[in-house]
Amino acid sequence: MQYRLLGRTGVSVSALCFGAMTFGREADAQTSARLFALCLDAGINFFDCADIYADGRSEEILGELIRGRREELVITSKVGMPSGPDRNALGLSRRYIMRQVETSLRRLGTDTIDVYFCHTYDDQPHPHETLRALDDLVRQGKIRYAGVSNWPAWRTARALGECERLGLAPIQVVQPMYSLVKRTAEVEILPMAAAEGLGVISYSPLGGGLLSGKYGLGGAEGRLTSNAMYAERYALAMAEGAAGRFAEYARTKGVHPVTLAVAWVKAHPAITAPIIGARSVEQLEPALAAADYAMGSAEWEEIAALTPPVPVATDRDEERTGKGMFPR
Repeated sequence: MQYRLLGRTGVSVSALCFGAMTFGREADAQTSARLFALCLDAGINFFDCADIYADGRSEEILGELIRGRREELVITSKVGMPSGPDRNALGLSRRYIMRQVETSLRRLGTDTIDVYFCHTYDDQPHPHETLRALDDLVRQGKIRYAGVSNWPAWRTARALGECERLGLAPIQVVQPMYSLVKRTAEVEILPMAAAEGLGVISYSPLGGGLLSGKYGLGGAEGRLTSNAMYAERYALAMAEGAAGRFAEYARTKGVHPVTLAVAWVKAHPAITAPIIGARSVEQLEPALAAADYAMGSAEWEEIAALTPPVPVATDRDEERTGKGMFPR
């Protein structure tokens, strides 16, 4: 397993992060324990979770599994998504953040969360309210670092500027969606993160399972056929035939599509660690194999060419021809 520094925190994390979203949902406690053990055996020390996953059961199971080895591991959680019928049980108000961090700490059985993410953005509270709440949690020792997930680059840049101006603990990590079939992060989020020295742990490297290989075979069942949100999210990519082209490319290389898809994300120089997830040992093993897959710039660009090019941040960028992603 390769290890990388998480932005400018000085913390060393595995180049793969395991997402515990399936714990207590698709994976029962026994299966979750097997998945966790496989991750440890592979050298993973980085685990991602959230307060809403499996209505809190994911945090509880993860908390049980990390008991006795907490200081060896880097643990994240999130706040912001709706967690119940209470009209105030959502968003990034100080009230909700302070309430939910206590809930997550209790479920995880720990005194501190290494990275605490704003799971989404919230236009209702003043940004200072959210940033000061996170700063207070850092000062209280309840979280070590603040992060943001699903924020556009301009919001993150604004928050960084406000933290510096007000002397608050800065945003240290971002968590965007990123895969071969969802490349919007390349336009501004990843360049911004690289310029600001932020850690990046991206989610959905398989495009909701689209790049797993099974959807190119026809008649497959999974998130994209059973979950309306995922079906809508990746409908365009499916229509463009991305799954079939990628599966064929992986076949010609003799590499499992899951391994190749995760390795492609991991090879981007701005990415600290892609988040992998699984509901079974069989699903996890090819994702773990990406840890040892060394992808060069030529192969990265070949795979990138299987999907339409991403838009540029400004029109003048289109005039820059022949500029690849990797330095030459």
